[in-house]
Amino acid sequence: MQRRDFLALLAAGTLLPAGVRAAPPAVTRILVGATPGGGTDLVARALAAGLEQRLRQTFIVENRGGAAGNIAATAVAKAEPDGSTLLLSYTSHAINPALFEKKPFDPLKDFTPVSLIASSPLLLVSRPDLGVKNVRELIALSKSRPGKLSIAVAGIGSANHLAGEMLKLEAGIDLVSVPYKGAAPAVADVVASQVDLLIGNVATVQPLLQAGKIRGLGVSSPKRLAAFPDIAPVAEVIPGFDYSSWYGLVGPAGMPADVVARLEQAARAAVAEPAMRKRLTGEGLVPVGSDAGQFRHFLQGEIARWAKVVAATGTRMG
Repeated sequence: MQRRDFLALLAAGTLLPAGVRAAPPAVTRILVGATPGGGTDLVARALAAGLEQRLRQTFIVENRGGAAGNIAATAVAKAEPDGSTLLLSYTSHAINPALFEKKPFDPLKDFTPVSLIASSPLLLVSRPDLGVKNVRELIALSKSRPGKLSIAVAGIGSANHLAGEMLKLEAGIDLVSVPYKGAAPAVADVVASQVDLLIGNVATVQPLLQAGKIRGLGVSSPKRLAAFPDIAPVAEVIPGFDYSSWYGLVGPAGMPADVVARLEQAARAAVAEPAMRKRLTGEGLVPVGSDAGQFRHFLQGEIARWAKVVAATGTRMG
């Protein structure tokens, strides 16, 4: 089954498991390996509110940014598996095992998957005055000016960065990568025409696209987005181009089955709630709400897929 079909089936949802309720901890922390205000933080806070409403206990979002999410993930891997410490994992959870020479944890063996919460396609955008309207025109321009066009990189080793590297490889174009410490300064420089291109999450670039401050050239998913029906998939020019971000809830390895079932059921119910779905879709996210087994299967596929991308691009970190 292809990745996009698997995500579509998860998003469609299935019957919730009955689960066995265990005595919950008084307070549960959801660690986030990113700073406040970003997409991961947004999903974590929306999920925490939904879990609180259904489980009648306190959920606190704790931001521990750094090391591409490894700091937060390592803390959760070492925590007691009683449901009191969870992680809002994201795409880097599957990328990092291949990206880092020193591996602080195993993304499958050291964690218990609970639910895949949402996914997010990526958008290739340009400064408004670059003079191209789509991916085909971008490739032609880049080949006529090799090494002259630049692409902002908001986080080495991120899904956005690696998607950009695969764009270079698969299109056969030479773009100069310009590193940034975050998405905000990267997008700002594209708006200011200091950098030519950026691949970003929909939530990051959507307001600027709608305001006409940047131009959308292509979407990373195989299908057009409802919010931007005029932006064609990159795959129409580069067959098989399919890269996206995702967010999922995990806990430490060894969590009891009844604890997992309780959290899974609550998470899936939260994602199915119309208000939360509206909140997520409003940020350019695709609500999923999988069960634990589906999420584990998805993670296995993502780890293998991103390992091939890391190898192909030659991207490594210490």
